[in-house]
Amino acid sequence: LTWEWANGLRGYSYPLIFASIYKALQLLGKDDVQLLIWVPRLAQAVLAAFADVKLYFLVQHLENTETAKCVYFCQLCSWFTWYCCTRTLTNTMETLLTIFALSYYPIKGSKMGSSCKYLALVALAIVIRPTALIPWIPLVFSHFLQEQRKSDLVLYNYIPVGLVTVGTSLIIDRVFFGEWVLVQLNFLKFNVLQNLGTFYGSHPWHWYFTQGLPVILGTHLPFFVHGCVLAPKKYHIFLMAVIWTVLAYSMLSHKEFRFIYPVLPFCMVFCGCSLKHLKAWKKSAASFLLLSNLFPALYTGLIHQRGSLDVMSHIQQLCNNSYQSHPFVFIMMPCHSTPLYSHVHCPLKMRFLQCPPDLTGNVSYADEADVFYSNPLGWLNKEFYNDTLLPSHLIFFSVLEQEISPFLALRGYEKTGSIFHTHVPQGRVGSYIYIYRKKVK
Repeated sequence: LTWEWANGLRGYSYPLIFASIYKALQLLGKDDVQLLIWVPRLAQAVLAAFADVKLYFLVQHLENTETAKCVYFCQLCSWFTWYCCTRTLTNTMETLLTIFALSYYPIKGSKMGSSCKYLALVALAIVIRPTALIPWIPLVFSHFLQEQRKSDLVLYNYIPVGLVTVGTSLIIDRVFFGEWVLVQLNFLKFNVLQNLGTFYGSHPWHWYFTQGLPVILGTHLPFFVHGCVLAPKKYHIFLMAVIWTVLAYSMLSHKEFRFIYPVLPFCMVFCGCSLKHLKAWKKSAASFLLLSNLFPALYTGLIHQRGSLDVMSHIQQLCNNSYQSHPFVFIMMPCHSTPLYSHVHCPLKMRFLQCPPDLTGNVSYADEADVFYSNPLGWLNKEFYNDTLLPSHLIFFSVLEQEISPFLALRGYEKTGSIFHTHVPQGRVGSYIYIYRKKVK
């Protein structure tokens, strides 16, 4: 387990879904490594498809079939949705639950609104990833102001839903941690109050406005802007949720594209409104959206940075390989570059460079990965001073090869694999991943 689990920053509720899938496969005698890899992705894909359909029916209910088709088309065209929707990220589940919750949100003109249902789905999203609360703050606040019986809303919806979801999360985490841990509070302390996320990189405050949102929207951006002008007044709350979320995340130093993925469905409602109003230009605009999103969707989904997954099939083969009696794989790449046992499914000895943040306030702190990259050759010679300690296989990005070549030659390693990773190498990440094997004497 990584440092997040040791410090109670991650909850077990979300992984429990996939653990249940793995257990079901085991009981059926079907826990083959390929099924362990593909079934969680397929489960995520089915949920994503269901969420897309929910979005369609929501807009159809609020507007009409034509607008719903336009919103649905924009959603299906989004390259970033294609990139993220089948990935088992907490951000993905946060986004899907946001769409499900929206379909029950009591927006003006909706007859499908259900306070209990939408609040339960929002609460579940917060349990999985506490930041799910951010886009819902303006929506829940707006609902509260419009509600005539506010005390009933608090007594019969807010309190019961909150107690059940947080209580269930607490019990699940109590079982697995072995003690009472309020993960959501720890997450808030780490990322907001202590702002320790900056350890993994920081960006200027305007990054989400100048890069983050424009990149994930891609060629949808002009349609989004046009739709914001045209959309009916009742959708202003959706725009408020987008602006508020981007502003809130802008206050945090550590920024990533996936963090604002949950606002993308809101944006698609405006894109759809724009597309519907284009009349004579609708077919041309739709063709433009489809073609302009097709390339980035296929490229990021099938080609870009694929090496970290492809290399796992080579590692899998070591499970049944008699070439070495006790294989030991050392992944010398930026931490968490590859999956681990979920893609191997055998008790293979593996190690990767660790990068836990400093939680003690030591100003001169450097993690294992930073120490390694500051002097790779010296680190390797010091760490593996004895031949008995040497890994049987080394896996690293091509940018590292020249620097550690004396160690590879002296210790008797030979290159057995070269796997394409990316066309845009940056810093510690190279174009290829190399596999080196220690020669057996």
